[in-house]
Amino acid sequence: MSQLKAVQGDGAGNVVGTVCHVGKSEDRTKLIDTAVQAFGGLDILVSNAAVNPTFGPILDTPETSWDKIFDVNLKCSFLLARDCYPHLEKRGGNMLFVSSVGGYQPFPMIGAYSVSKTALLGLVKALAMECAPNGVRVNGIAPGVIETKFSSALTEEPVKSMMTKNIPMGRFGQADECAGTVVHLCSNEASYITGEVVQITGGMPSRL
Repeated sequence: MSQLKAVQGDGAGNVVGTVCHVGKSEDRTKLIDTAVQAFGGLDILVSNAAVNPTFGPILDTPETSWDKIFDVNLKCSFLLARDCYPHLEKRGGNMLFVSSVGGYQPFPMIGAYSVSKTALLGLVKALAMECAPNGVRVNGIAPGVIETKFSSALTEEPVKSMMTKNIPMGRFGQADECAGTVVHLCSNEASYITGEVVQITGGMPSRL
């Protein structure tokens, strides 16, 4: 809530917040309804929700973790897109999915999470083809290691030293270093771009 107040306080924009667990259909409905009622429709969907309940070798990943990772990271991303689509279509809107460089080159010890992000790359391509004729663009970003609480298993020792060796820029990224690319892809400046995923990795190798 403090972040919402900060945006409103500095005059940067009108912000409305609501709680949404993407795995709950009623929460997704409430999120969309809140946005439509507050702003008259939807222009942009940024799907960024993700979980990673397991850290260790991929062959040791329990079935329950696979289910949760793919339910939230992939299926719920699709369901949110599906529910937002009728509103986005009315305004020629944009969808943007947050994948990961791990979708191209899986991270050690979070293999199932990485595989879910590979699947998101496919979702971007599939939705882009189907939505383009109706004026809705679909793109994504694939961040490298971004320094957040969520990524602390990778950004703290003993893993930190190993990870930074693979980053030519020699450091982890920050969340605000992804924001500009998201804004660009959802703006009219990118009006002829759809079905693409931009990598924001500090130069990390990434090939599918």
